[in-house]
Amino acid sequence: MAVISSLKPNVTQEEAIAALNPRNLLGTVQNHLTGPLRSIAAVYVPFQLFRITIQNGPQREERLMAIDAVRGSLDLYDFEHIPAASELVRVETRNNLPAGLAADRAAELLKERLRRIVFRRGFFRLRDFSIEVAPTSWKVHIPYWVGFRGHGTHAHLAVLDAVRRRLEGGKARDLFRLWLSIS
Repeated sequence: MAVISSLKPNVTQEEAIAALNPRNLLGTVQNHLTGPLRSIAAVYVPFQLFRITIQNGPQREERLMAIDAVRGSLDLYDFEHIPAASELVRVETRNNLPAGLAADRAAELLKERLRRIVFRRGFFRLRDFSIEVAPTSWKVHIPYWVGFRGHGTHAHLAVLDAVRRRLEGGKARDLFRLWLSIS
C-alpha cells in the first residue's frame, strides 16, 4: 500500500452514502434505473499545482491552480495559497490513481482550459492577452467517494468530490471506470 498526502476530506463516509443514495424522489428513480447503492470507496487522484499569470492589458491576475495528473480532464482546483500541513492528511491506501500526465503536457492542457474560460468571459474585452503557466514542485491527492450501484452483474458508478462536496459528472466517472478496468 502507498502512503500519500491528501487534502482533508470535507465529507465523511456516512455523508457520502447519504449523498450518493438520496432518500427522495430522485433517489427512488436512480435506484430504479441504475440499481441500489451496493458499496462505496474512497479513491485519491493526484493533482499538480501551477502558478498562473493572466495578463490582459494593464490587468494582471496571479493564481495557484491544480490540474489532475492522470489525464487532465477533471475540474480544476483553485488555491489561495499552497496548502499547509494542517490542511493535509497522510493516507495509506491502494485506491490512488497513478499520475500519467507529464508536467509539460499538464501545463499545456491547463493553459488551453484557462484560455477557454477567459474567452467565454468576453473575447472582445481582451487586450495584449497572455497566460503564463509555471509548474511548482507541489503535488497532492484529492479525495473522492466512488459509489457502486447496480442490478445483478451490471455496475454503474457515482462520484462525489470529497473536498467540494459535489457530485461529479461523466468525465470523473469515465476516469474511475478506466482505472478500475486497468487495475
